[in-house]
Amino acid sequence: MAQRITIDPITRIEGHLRIDVEVDGGKITKAWSSGQMFRGLETILQGRDPRDAWLFVQRICGVCTTVHALASVRTVENALGLEIPLNAQLIRNLVQSIHCLQDHIVHFYALSALDWVDVVSALDADPVKTAALADSLSTWPGNSVNRFTAVKDKVKALVASGQLGPFANAYWGHAAMALPPEANLMAVSHYLEALDYQRKATQALGIIGGKNPHVQNFSVGGVTTAINPDNDSTLNMHRLYQIKRLVEEVSGFIKNVYMVDVAAVGALYKDWLPYGAGVTNYLAAPDMFLDAKATMSDLPGGTIMDGDLKTVKPIVGLNDSYLKENVQESIARAWYNGDWSKHPWEEDTDPKYTDFQDEGRYTWLKAPRFQGKPMQVGPLAQMLVGYAQGHEMTVKSVDSLLALVSTVAGVTVGPEILHSTIGRHAARAVRAGMMADLALKHWDLLVDNIGKGDLEIFNPPVFPKGEQKGVGYHEAPRGILSHWIVIQDGKIKNYQCVVPSTWNAGPRDAEGQLGPYEASLMGNPIADPERPLEVLRTIHSFDPCIACAIHMLDPEGKEVIKVKAL
Repeated sequence: MAQRITIDPITRIEGHLRIDVEVDGGKITKAWSSGQMFRGLETILQGRDPRDAWLFVQRICGVCTTVHALASVRTVENALGLEIPLNAQLIRNLVQSIHCLQDHIVHFYALSALDWVDVVSALDADPVKTAALADSLSTWPGNSVNRFTAVKDKVKALVASGQLGPFANAYWGHAAMALPPEANLMAVSHYLEALDYQRKATQALGIIGGKNPHVQNFSVGGVTTAINPDNDSTLNMHRLYQIKRLVEEVSGFIKNVYMVDVAAVGALYKDWLPYGAGVTNYLAAPDMFLDAKATMSDLPGGTIMDGDLKTVKPIVGLNDSYLKENVQESIARAWYNGDWSKHPWEEDTDPKYTDFQDEGRYTWLKAPRFQGKPMQVGPLAQMLVGYAQGHEMTVKSVDSLLALVSTVAGVTVGPEILHSTIGRHAARAVRAGMMADLALKHWDLLVDNIGKGDLEIFNPPVFPKGEQKGVGYHEAPRGILSHWIVIQDGKIKNYQCVVPSTWNAGPRDAEGQLGPYEASLMGNPIADPERPLEVLRTIHSFDPCIACAIHMLDPEGKEVIKVKAL
């Protein structure tokens, strides 16, 4: 007999997400993904000056801030046919790449590692053996006996106090936990180090962006980051070298710790490699543009259908009609008025709430579709699209990580294992390493361009009478983000955001096609329905970020987060 499990809310994410599954015979047979909060910024923007939109949309989320700012200025520029100076393009690239480093580190360690790492098990580890294990994987200087001994003592003190702090409320001792104690101790040590390195990335982002989390240096037409190598009040060489030093430190952590830990988890949990593929249609946008016109990029975009890398179709630049013309959103199963599937320029945002209906409407998230098909977006999509196109940096980086997984697992694995829960983690780690390299590359490009005497940062926008339509794409840490605008006589007539977690967390459509979260859960094992760790593993692998989060506080200290097993 099927058993219903409701997890509401899913924790260790940004936002409010509910997941329902039915379990029969120890496997998931049905799944529903429900975004539980309404995002109304599209309505708030109507009638406003398009130049102000980027400041508003950053507030969609407390995590995905710079990404909405970037997509927003691009959509207005696209509507106006406005080209920005090369310096502005490169400064924006630095902002997005540094934000990505911080975001990917936080996701793996703070948000998802505890699905695989048993912190309490680390108490049984031998620090000497842990150091030997770590040394066999990388040359990271933090992998010492003294360090691991200190971390073990810290965990022991936390457990003895009964106050596990950030490690509380996890499924310690769960039957699905498979890492040996030494691997757990190594991972806990790296978890604590990750807190420091994500801070370094945040510091670099604050220097280049003027503020964090909500950057202040974007503008329709370029950036407001004045450049003068000889002025202490502007972006000068001192500040640029501060940024470079911080990025180099973060890059060292990503390549010697983060990527290694992900490879180790993938190898030691090789039994999980068949699970979590779900939707194997992939969509990614080109980004990290190399020219002012945004026609050449360091990150490739494209689509792949049915998991077949031979079907790859490139997307080039911000004006590619293949991307512009084939996006629609369905509200057949969402809490909005109507039953349509429309292109974002034609959509409205008219809420109409009902209760949770298994066979009806059950979420605030719309269902994005590309040529009528659900698409998985995120680092996995971008890595597969790049790999299929023979993109040199992607191929080299993916093959390197797969080789490391093969060495630790003792069995050769190829790119086919990336269609999985663990594959999403592997792709995100690879992307983090690539973004670290690209941040330094674009730092060099910016410094070289300044050295040529080019200090231009802004082209003023002009808003003509009549109607203009634009779209701004950005390959954000969670996948392709697009903002769609209709401008009428210099004012916003319509504005729609199609965000990565809408692509992935969206519901069924009118044809009954499952969204990627839902499809990825089908067939996954559930060892203990009272503690559905396996659901969290797969959902966290997407790095959910459900816009417009709410935080509930019980002033009496009563438990407000429950898992219902029905």
